[in-house]
Amino acid sequence: MRYDLLLTGAEQGDVAVRDGLIVAVGADLPRDAHQVVDVSGRLLTPGLIDIHTHVGPGYWAIDPDPIAWCSGVTTWVDAGSAGAYTLAGLRRVAAEAAVRVPALLNISAVGLAGRTGECRDLANCDAALAIDTIQANRDLIRGIKVRIDADTVGTNGVEPLRRGLTAAAACGVPVMVHIGAAPPSLDEVLDLLRPGDIVTHCSSGIAAPLGPAVRAAAERGVLLDLGHGSGGFAFDVVEAQLEAGLRPYTISTDLHARSVHGPVFDLPTTMAKLLAVGVPLPDVITAVTTNPARALGLPGGTLTVGAPADLAIFEVRDEEFPVTDAHRQVRTSPIRLVNVATFVDGRLLTPRLPAPPAPWIPLTQAQHTALSRRERHIRDLLTTPLVDVDGLAEQFPRTNPRSS
Repeated sequence: MRYDLLLTGAEQGDVAVRDGLIVAVGADLPRDAHQVVDVSGRLLTPGLIDIHTHVGPGYWAIDPDPIAWCSGVTTWVDAGSAGAYTLAGLRRVAAEAAVRVPALLNISAVGLAGRTGECRDLANCDAALAIDTIQANRDLIRGIKVRIDADTVGTNGVEPLRRGLTAAAACGVPVMVHIGAAPPSLDEVLDLLRPGDIVTHCSSGIAAPLGPAVRAAAERGVLLDLGHGSGGFAFDVVEAQLEAGLRPYTISTDLHARSVHGPVFDLPTTMAKLLAVGVPLPDVITAVTTNPARALGLPGGTLTVGAPADLAIFEVRDEEFPVTDAHRQVRTSPIRLVNVATFVDGRLLTPRLPAPPAPWIPLTQAQHTALSRRERHIRDLLTTPLVDVDGLAEQFPRTNPRSS
């Protein structure tokens, strides 16, 4: 039987796809395929898994497909945009997306309809309701999300986290906890977490997780997730953590409506920020493929036989690439990863244009100017005829052509 897709020339060997699955990996596989793609000289990876994104519904939401096709990200974990009251909206987003959209259920039933404050009313943090919601939506929900910072919880301290942990324990899923400005204190938060739970914004310049509680949490199996976002990543903090022997287990963007135009932009750019502080490329790739798949029990993250044919192809440009954290500190990556093709279930994702930013998203004048310039470039590209006469064929020849 013919393969649907055959990728040849990869460092791992040829990769064959049929019916949405990887069916063979090895040297010199038969070239009997409907489509053969030569990836010689390129980097072939499993489709990237971004364990912290916001694709809807609510204040922070973005459409994943216009970014996925040119970034290599095939799985977008929505990290708490929806709670029990709003999960139906997220399910519609997941059903319509070309990419995979598993979810972490917000312990607050209202989810992230607004910018913050979802855990100030403890009536919204209903553990029993969260348990029932997870049990009824096992196909979609992979864990619980709780945001713990002063703005989000008000005077409730770590009680929303306790309720999230109760629901997670009852359902056998992990908790991802967002850390930020105190109170409550970072140590209070970290001391509650279990092996397999996830701390996102683990290199935050605001939370500054550099004390012994962070090491103790990591040593007992709590997973550190980068979660860059608009304010969740600082170069000086991650450099201090690396010096102390701590490293993010997963690299994620916290990509949302306020970070997609900068400082985050996309996952390959975020990966470059870890390259810039000395994390080796193989380890960076593991942190966006194998590790997030393991953390949440997700399909993919591997190029082994039987895995979903979620694939990403990158050009590795040997050039210096300046990158910026959430506080405008700059470092330089020694290489740049540029996505050239992304496949989900063996199907090539095709170009999509992003929607303009929502009116409530704060942007600098430079960002507004850049967005206007990009729109002009796209318009110019699409309004220029694709080819001239030499690039055309006479599709319906005349039987009695007249002389010109």
